[in-house]
Amino acid sequence: MSKSSGVIAPRSEAEAFFKANPDVDSVEMIYTDMGGVPRGKRLRQHEVLAVYESGRMMPGSITVVDITGQDTIETGLVWEDGDADRSMKPIPGTLVRTPWGGDHAAQFLVSFYELDGTPHDLDPRHVLGRVIDRFAADSLTPVLAVELEFYLVDPRRARDGSIRPARPGYSRSASRNVEVYGLRELDDFRPFFDALYAATDVQDLPLESAISEFAPGQFELTLRHKPDALRACDDAIMYKRLVKAIAQAHGFEATFMAKPFANQAGSGMHIHVSVDDAAGNNIFAADDPEGTPELRHAIGGMIGSVGDGFALFAPHANSYRRFKANSYAPVAPTWGVNNRTVSFRIPAGPAPSRHVEHRACGADANPYLAVAAVLAGMHHGMASKSVPGPAVVGNGYDRDNSGDDKPPSNWFAAVDRFHASTLMRDYLGTRFVDMFSIVKRVEQDNYFSVVPTLDYDWYLRNA
Repeated sequence: MSKSSGVIAPRSEAEAFFKANPDVDSVEMIYTDMGGVPRGKRLRQHEVLAVYESGRMMPGSITVVDITGQDTIETGLVWEDGDADRSMKPIPGTLVRTPWGGDHAAQFLVSFYELDGTPHDLDPRHVLGRVIDRFAADSLTPVLAVELEFYLVDPRRARDGSIRPARPGYSRSASRNVEVYGLRELDDFRPFFDALYAATDVQDLPLESAISEFAPGQFELTLRHKPDALRACDDAIMYKRLVKAIAQAHGFEATFMAKPFANQAGSGMHIHVSVDDAAGNNIFAADDPEGTPELRHAIGGMIGSVGDGFALFAPHANSYRRFKANSYAPVAPTWGVNNRTVSFRIPAGPAPSRHVEHRACGADANPYLAVAAVLAGMHHGMASKSVPGPAVVGNGYDRDNSGDDKPPSNWFAAVDRFHASTLMRDYLGTRFVDMFSIVKRVEQDNYFSVVPTLDYDWYLRNA
């Protein structure tokens, strides 16, 4: 049972919200599944109060749906128990208005619980809570921030099914230039960004700087770090939903797909982590740019476990298209100081800010699960005093990546390695590892059962 994720919002929280917002009467209850997809119900005000009082029943089978929302009957968790209900209960601090949904709309996040009140072991938020509990047992607290890259694209597909970058309202075509850090590109989409910042203020999300990224229509915004990894991931979940909704309201589609364009940069999820002791001091802080021994042990643990958790960092078939040399997506388990060619980067900055940036995850990863695997590696590394080897200086893509620590290069190998990992079973739970692996293997079978057009182009006449 997770102590960290088991805190349930009281009815008084909802009562206070509706006292301040009496007009709200369309409220979405949101559960985040293994694939990171929001699922749930739309409720009236009185129904929301009942959820905060005693929970809301939902079928347990949605904990093991695939990325398309299809039941994964191979898990044995659908028909075998009669698709029985479990209880959804509200997460504190997540009941907020949704400006894009109209004048009377709001939302809140929920977690799954068994009927006896035990946190459901397949709920991604509770999986993360189990790992945070390991830190808490050592009087340690992860301090975390999530950075997410995304594309704005035209919601209308081309005739061949391909997608195109979004174009500003004044232009007949999208930009073809990279224009990294371009201010004109931010100006082009100013109405979208203005609405985005306004909505995050309404929802009390700690959104900070925005940049134009390394491709036309690609952007990154920063969420401020928090000494509460669960809440930082809640913020990321709420932020992704908000970005998609605001984009739709402005005639675009926002996608966090890892590699939407073959010849452009992929989108990553960068996880920034430090660790505080019981007194609130950063145990990684040091004048040495490489940080303290604890930081290097944490990096050693992440290097040793990156392959085991890769199915969570890169959970879909498309995820593996992102990993190419000289692409700002890491391809080897390397670390370094102030170096964006490595997987685990210690950013430049003053000693109190010393932390590590985990750069392997795609933007398509479930934040709860990706962070769970990152923190599992860090905790194991600190507990076992893992040694990361020397820091990479210069181009990390030149590093030999043929050793045992090489991350899996494809979806199938990643899921197999995750399923076989004793470390992931220890930290995330054996049943979760088994069920996640089954869901992904069924997705793999379904994905490769479709014959793509490329097969006809290559093989129809020549095979």
